[in-house]
Amino acid sequence: MLKEFKEFAMKGNLVDIAVGFVMGAAFKEVVTSFTGGIVSPLIGLLFDSDFKALRMKLKDGALNDAGEMVGEVYLEYGTFLTSVIDFIIVAFVMFLMIKGINNMKKKEEEAPAEPAGPTTEELLAEIRDALKK
Repeated sequence: MLKEFKEFAMKGNLVDIAVGFVMGAAFKEVVTSFTGGIVSPLIGLLFDSDFKALRMKLKDGALNDAGEMVGEVYLEYGTFLTSVIDFIIVAFVMFLMIKGINNMKKKEEEAPAEPAGPTTEELLAEIRDALKK
């Protein structure tokens, strides 16, 4: 059973999936930092505020004995919109990658097959005809 599991785990497809998963997770971090560090501030310029801090107060809070505001409830749509932008960027890059892979596959399929040489029968017929002369 251990031997079968080892064979299954070391198959090319499973290893490729694992590598793709790790690379995808790393790519997601790059996109998140890109969105949070570059895209969000630029969009924040439009709203004249920090994009991730965009939120709407749903419920007012009250001051406690320490003078802190407690019980406030916010709808944090800026964080949600940042996540949507992250998703769109990742989905678009994945689309481009799949499109490129499919184009490479099409080129391989469209490549003309090398012309087959003469068959054995054709060669024998040529030799026979040459011997008849």
